[in-house]
This record gives sequence, structure tokens and C-alpha cells, in this order.
Amino acid sequence: MTPGSATSRDPRTWSRAKRNRYGWFMTFSLLFLMMLSWADKAVLGIAAVPLMKQLGITPEQFGLVGSAMFLTFGVAQIVAAPIANKVSSKWILLVLCLLWSVAQVPILLFASLPALWASRLLLGAGEGPLAPVLMHGIYKWFPEKKGATPAALASSGVTLGIVAFAPVLAWVIGQFGWQTAFAVLAIVGLVWSVFWFIMGKEGPYTSRKAEQEIDGIAPEETPVVAEIKIRYWRTILSPSWIFAVLASFFGYWTFTLAMSWGPAYFQNVLGFSGQQSGAMIALPAAWGTIATVGLSALTQRLHLKGVPTRKARGWVLGSAGAFAGACLVGATMTTSPVLSITLMVFGFGTAPALFAITYLVVAELTTIGQRGANLSIANAVLTTGGVFAPAVSGFLIGGAATPADGYRAAFALAGGLMLTFGVLALVFVNQQRDRRRLGLDVAASFSPEAPAPAAGAEAASLEAITKA
Repeated sequence: MTPGSATSRDPRTWSRAKRNRYGWFMTFSLLFLMMLSWADKAVLGIAAVPLMKQLGITPEQFGLVGSAMFLTFGVAQIVAAPIANKVSSKWILLVLCLLWSVAQVPILLFASLPALWASRLLLGAGEGPLAPVLMHGIYKWFPEKKGATPAALASSGVTLGIVAFAPVLAWVIGQFGWQTAFAVLAIVGLVWSVFWFIMGKEGPYTSRKAEQEIDGIAPEETPVVAEIKIRYWRTILSPSWIFAVLASFFGYWTFTLAMSWGPAYFQNVLGFSGQQSGAMIALPAAWGTIATVGLSALTQRLHLKGVPTRKARGWVLGSAGAFAGACLVGATMTTSPVLSITLMVFGFGTAPALFAITYLVVAELTTIGQRGANLSIANAVLTTGGVFAPAVSGFLIGGAATPADGYRAAFALAGGLMLTFGVLALVFVNQQRDRRRLGLDVAASFSPEAPAPAAGAEAASLEAITKA
């Protein structure tokens, strides 16, 4: 898919068809960037066994290194949020990708534990702001009602990146050594940066007013929302916010555990080769892609049918979390390797599907003007699950009588937490109740259990995510 030549460099003057084509060209370009970012996250786990052996790193030390990038991950999101409203998405994304490439240099020059720490901390600072800035950039290329599908496609890069890159990186490590895998990612990042510098462009849909002017939409055809200012702490302390975010917090914990320790488990406990173990982690990621698309489609279908969002989103979120946790706990209890791996695929793979639903729940609990900040806070909180998972699991694995016992304890802990907070989300996530408490449903346009207007509702919620 290529954009075609333009007589004008301003997308606002292009035909609708041409603007749409370039928008999809940008979407697929940014999908690849999202995939690359998760390959950067996963490569440490894929290289775990040879890396720990060569550098003499204990499981406890490796767990702390795995957590390192998430120490700067959340902070970078909050710092970058206001910048994204002032600086073009094109240039922010270019800087971020270059930063990832530079982050690999310490490992290539000085293969040591301090170099790993420096690399992962720098990588976290570069990758933290990616998701909201990337979504913001995509949404500028599509009208409000047509942005949900491109955004969902780009979001699938979380799992598609593992599916596409993990087998390749595992092969590179097996053939050329673990440092080469980091070098490959650095080179790919530099190549994408050059491509983006030449081809990257800012979309024209920068506001509802711009959309009206570009597409000739009358102001009365766009949604009118009464805005009130709500203290952030009131939104954050609402039960729906707390338990939706905690469900995804432990979802992030679980998926990060899979990326950090999964390949080592397949090799050290189940006896797969290094290359096979690295490729095996693509299995839960592949299911994660299906689960993410499937659950998002289910929530939208229920919503469009008039099902209250407490059920269309809250119940789907809680049920998915409980299912993932139950699968992971079950995987630690069975003696069948085939059944254990199957349950792990469903348990680890369902976890990342929770994130998008949590964003939609949080977006309901605030006003349009405050959604960006609320979603930035929610995203920063839920991604800190990645700080704890590798480190806590490392201490469990290192302190156990056998590696198998340590991995079972780490997986059972993650699964038990997911199961618990999935059930709690089922009980306590109730957006209609909390919207009334916050004063968001004072207008007559909403009854307590009435669904939000179907037209553009999902897009409006997703648009809020891009402003995070």
C-alpha cells in the first residue's frame, strides 16, 4: 500500500480518497513501530538463558534488570503527555525510535550487568510515551467515526510484534549470539527512523472544528457534550476506575512475566532448545492478537445493541481477567505438559486484551476536556505492573528449591492475582453508577441504565486514549 504522489503537501487540500489512502499508509507504518517496540521489550527474555550464563547473572539480578525499563516507563508517559499537545507527533515518534536504537549501544559496547541496566532504563524512557502519541498520530488521519478500526489495528502491534519478531530473534541468537539480536533491533530502528523522516506526515484532523471544515459537516451533526470540571481524585477513587485499572495492572504483570521469563521456562524446565523456546513465546502472543480483536469487537457489538456499558465493557473486562487467571493457575496444577502449555497460551495471551477495555471504562468516568490526563494517569498506573512482575518472579525462581518450583510459584501468583481482580472487576465496575456519583449524567439525555449514543461512541472513547 503506497500513498501516491501529491500536488499539494497539505493533506487538508487532498481528495477524501487520497487522504484516506495516506492515512492507512501511516497506520501500517505505525503498526510496524508498535511491533518493533514490543520486540525490544521481549528480546531480553528471549536471550535470558545465554545472557545469564555468559554474564554470570542470578535469577534475582535478571528479574531486576527486566523490571528496570518500567521504572522510567510510567514517568516518561506523564512527562510526555503535555508535550504531545504542542509538538507534532511525527517528530516525537522519530525521537522515540532513535532513542530505542541508542538504548542498545551500551549492551553492544560493554556486555555487563551495569550496561544492561543503563540500556533498559533508557529504553523505558523512550518507549513509555509511545502508545498515546502513536494513537494520537493515527487519529489525526481519520474522521472521528472512522478512527476506531485503524487504532485497533495499531494496538494489535503489542502482540503481533512478538509473533513476528520472537522466532526471528530466537534464530539470530542461536546462530550469531545474543548480542547480535540487540544489534539487529537497533539497525531496524534506525532504518525505520530514516523511512519515517522521509514519509511521516501529520494528519489534518486535529479537532472537531477541523473535521467539520475538511469534510463539510454541519456543526449540529456533531455530538454536543456538556462539560463540567471534576477533581481528578474523585475519578480515580471511583470503584470502576480502581478495579478496571487494577485488572489491567495485573494483566500487564502477567504479560510482562511471560515476555521476561517465558522463554527461560520453556528451555530450563520443559527442555526445549534455545531457538524453540524463543519461538514458543509467540504462541500466547498470537492468541493475544485474537483475544484483543475479539473482545474489542464483542464490547462494541454489545454497546451498539444497547447493552449498558457496565455489562458491555465492565463484565467483559472482569470475565476475561478471571478466565486468564484461572487458566494460568490451572497450568501450574496439571501434570500434562501439553495441557499446561495450552492453558499458559490462553492465560498469558488473554492478559493484554484487557488494556483496551480498561481505557474505554476510564474514558467514561471523566469529561472530554479531562480525559487525556485521566487516561495518562491510568496508563502510567497499569503499566507499573511491569515493574514488579520480572523482579518478584526472579526472587521466587531464584529462592525456590528447584527452578520448576520457582516458575510454578511465579505463574500461580500472577494467575491468582488475575483471577481475584477479574472477579472484583465483575462486581465493582459499574460506570453508570459512578457517572451519576460524579455528576456526569445529570443531563436528561442519559438514563441510569441507558447506553451511550451508538454513533461515534466507541470512536470518541478511543479518541480520548490518543490524547493521553
